[in-house]
Amino acid sequence: MESLEKKEQLNRLYEIYSALLTEKQALYFEHYYRDDYSLQEIAELYKVSRNAVYDHLKKVEEHLNSYEEKLKLFEQRENRLKLIDEAIKNNDLSLLEHLRKLDE
Repeated sequence: MESLEKKEQLNRLYEIYSALLTEKQALYFEHYYRDDYSLQEIAELYKVSRNAVYDHLKKVEEHLNSYEEKLKLFEQRENRLKLIDEAIKNNDLSLLEHLRKLDE
């Protein structure tokens, strides 16, 4: 059984990188990770083997992690949010300069 943290991480990566996946990969991902379908239910829905669904989901996981490893969009987003929260909390507008530098 997959850990809750892993599922949450994959869902966050999916929010950012879903447009880079094939339609089938996106459908399988959404059914499995968002709609809580079993591998067997997805297989029956699309008339494929359970193993085919599993293989697609593993590829999706690899793709999402690879995209993040290369593009770091999720990491950058998290850094921005931390800086914004810190700037608001401390009323420190100098942190906005750090936000600007993240995109340079």
